[in-house]
Amino acid sequence: MTPDLFNLDVLLVEPSSTQTRIIRERAAAVGIMKIREADGVQSALAAMSAKVPDLVISALYLPDGDGTELVQAMRNTPELQQVAFVLVSSETRPQALDAVRQSGVCGILPKPFTSAQLQRVLSATLDFLADDTSPDEDIDYDALRVLLVDDSGNARRFMRRVLENMGLSDIVEASDGSEAVKLLDQTLFDLVVTDYNMPEMDGQALVEYVRQQSWQASVPILMVTSESDMGRLAAVEQAGVSGICDKPFEPATIRALLKSALRHTA
Repeated sequence: MTPDLFNLDVLLVEPSSTQTRIIRERAAAVGIMKIREADGVQSALAAMSAKVPDLVISALYLPDGDGTELVQAMRNTPELQQVAFVLVSSETRPQALDAVRQSGVCGILPKPFTSAQLQRVLSATLDFLADDTSPDEDIDYDALRVLLVDDSGNARRFMRRVLENMGLSDIVEASDGSEAVKLLDQTLFDLVVTDYNMPEMDGQALVEYVRQQSWQASVPILMVTSESDMGRLAAVEQAGVSGICDKPFEPATIRALLKSALRHTA
């Protein structure tokens, strides 16, 4: 059963006692009562080893490492790969946050954050943790074959869970655009979900190939990306992508974009 906010088991990783108190107060205000604490990477991993939480909320800068190292250690540990992760940080530089975005996270909260921002991230977290699907009468998700393209195995794992929670089960993975092209040449797909920044062939080149050279030129393509350069994103839209979603993303946004893209081709 998917936990509600009251029953959500949260591990808060924050070295500052002041920030811990503030986050605890704001979490309690929206209904989160079960919060354990850790002050660094190693203490957090030890706490998770003793009991796996539903959600980890972590600062970026920790005394023995950072939030990026923590989430990557979690994603490399089978028992912790599906634990939801939210980063809280005043950091805004893309180069400082990109590794976290690529690791499969439910959200990045600014420091300080508002109640509305917390509610939005928690809604995305509960969607990610959902263990039941919400069927859509107009779309038979179970019958769709999806090509999921991302050079990050952690990001693919995160996306796969979101897609499976929607009812999609026939999902084929590719680690970059070149591998995706080979699969597209051989297999019929109903949907392509791709990252933008990838080695060998990036998301824009993949979209251009599909629209100009593939025998599946009309397949819907959804791009999930941490790319912030508006010029590059405009070029992707021009190439013919069906929808673009930020990374990290809200599962509800993915659901809406998929419905729009799939119905447009129905």
